[in-house]
Amino acid sequence: MSKWLSFPRLMLAALLLWTGTAAAQVVPVATTVSGNVATVQVGAPTNPLAEVTLTFDDADGLSASSLGVGARLVNLTDATLLTRLPNNLLQPDGAFPLLITIEPPATGGLSFHRTVHVEVHTHALAYTPGSSYRLFKAPLNGSFRDITDEVAPGSVRARGTTGGFSQFLVLTDLRETDAVIATKTAWLRSRIDALPAAEQPAFDALLDGFQSALATGAYADAIAALDAFRARAADRAGTALADQWRATRDTDNQAGELIAGAATLKFSTAYLRDYGR
Repeated sequence: MSKWLSFPRLMLAALLLWTGTAAAQVVPVATTVSGNVATVQVGAPTNPLAEVTLTFDDADGLSASSLGVGARLVNLTDATLLTRLPNNLLQPDGAFPLLITIEPPATGGLSFHRTVHVEVHTHALAYTPGSSYRLFKAPLNGSFRDITDEVAPGSVRARGTTGGFSQFLVLTDLRETDAVIATKTAWLRSRIDALPAAEQPAFDALLDGFQSALATGAYADAIAALDAFRARAADRAGTALADQWRATRDTDNQAGELIAGAATLKFSTAYLRDYGR
């Protein structure tokens, strides 16, 4: 084991021994902001458990205080947590039981257009090609869903795109990939159903094209349909589609959620192509 992998695990073990349970342990965070990028060090400054990077397409009022970032270690047997995971094949990893909460205060003034790209980087997990680690997101006390659009080495960098906040977990996902794709497709279809009526047919047609191509194993065509879906959402953002998230929670970021949903669906489609079910 390398020293970079062992340090966070040693720190994690010390925290668990100190508290006796992971459920109540708050982990310190330090947030810095530069332009449209916020970087969050989670844990001790000299030996962090993770680094979280948030890259906004277009943020306003972004600051450490307006983000409202917190983190804590979770108890892997906590029934309340487990009920928030929609499938028993989703498993928190004992090497990295970290729940990150980003809950901007309503009076903090934060807003952004379109999407936020989220990266959770930790040395507590080991990367392998075809990794089953995934980045999941949930509303406060709500169910988690997979938003992954990349898992990269270093040791693990779990990346995703979102049109909003608030809680994030890196989980081991043991579901079959075609089931994951079906779940993500259904979620994206539900977002289309909430669009203005005039906007629905074009997005439905692109998603239909994706499903038809996928059914025949035409992965390049399926991915091209998702790229066209994202391009259309970006093109319609701010005109035909609402594209803003605000800390006051009084808007629906339609374009951002469509872009993010297509991004994670593309990831799973490429994973199916490269690694099978």
